[in-house]
Amino acid sequence: MTSLPKSFRLDGKAALVTGGASHLGYDIASALASAGCSVAVTSRRPEKAAQSAARLAQEFGVQAVGLALDVRDTASIDRAVEEAIGALGKIDILVNNSGGGAGKSEAILTERDVADIREVIDSNLTGTILVTRCVVPGMIERGAGKIINLGSIAGIVGRDRRIYQPSGMKGQPVDYAAAKAGIIGLTRDLAGWLSPMGINVNAISPGGFGPRDLPDDFVSAYGDKTPLGHMGRDGKDILGAALFLASSASDYVTGQNLVVDGGFSIWK
Repeated sequence: MTSLPKSFRLDGKAALVTGGASHLGYDIASALASAGCSVAVTSRRPEKAAQSAARLAQEFGVQAVGLALDVRDTASIDRAVEEAIGALGKIDILVNNSGGGAGKSEAILTERDVADIREVIDSNLTGTILVTRCVVPGMIERGAGKIINLGSIAGIVGRDRRIYQPSGMKGQPVDYAAAKAGIIGLTRDLAGWLSPMGINVNAISPGGFGPRDLPDDFVSAYGDKTPLGHMGRDGKDILGAALFLASSASDYVTGQNLVVDGGFSIWK
């Protein structure tokens, strides 16, 4: 019988975490690095990526590299993947975390700038497809790999806009929900294609995480709508899910969407 603790170790593995320089991406990179994984983290700002990589290397004693990446640009994707492989030797684990954002225009669809709609779709959904397209050939060649796509509860439940209004927040645009629902569908079909080749594909759909710079009344109202009573906590609540799906502990799990939301999406 395989030792359960050992099945969560990632010694000798290498991961690319897009958007891994901050927030949930950095938390995920930290979880992998804590288990012995070498990591490449990306940001549109190369200096931010380099700083985050240096923190990971210092804290966990692993090889870490920071790379510039704009997932909307295929040339940038090709370059970042090539640099990650050049530095780490391979990519065993791909975490598609880049995305987010709502743009500067209103979140209400009828008042929303078309450019912002396209930006959200490209950054969240199309970018995930394009990065995966670039990384997958190496995994297919080795007959092994783990892909983790970041979805969202926005992709599985409609949002009550009234929770944002008292705090003066714009709220969630429907294009973001559409992109994240697309991530969940992409995950299932990628798993259908790649799992027979030894590659596990799964998604994590977080709920709200914070508090970051969110208004206190919003954080409180969100917690009241969550069975566990609080938003997801940065630096803590995403770690176990990410490590599980990246490690051999999840070798018989593929095509799944692991919802990490404190029960928000089940409570009516």
